[in-house]
Amino acid sequence: MRRTGWVKSSRSHANGNCVEVAAEAGTVAVRDSKDPGPRLRFEAPAWRAFLGSVTR
Repeated sequence: MRRTGWVKSSRSHANGNCVEVAAEAGTVAVRDSKDPGPRLRFEAPAWRAFLGSVTR
């Protein structure tokens, strides 16, 4: 699986409340930077739809 690397949200705070995302072979993985083990995985079109709905 090709991974682009984890990117921390620009809205993250220094207190450790951070969300990180990574593109992985047609999907987007999301994790909590404090506990990087578990991740949620979304198909790329679903992730784009989510981002479109929260950025409006």
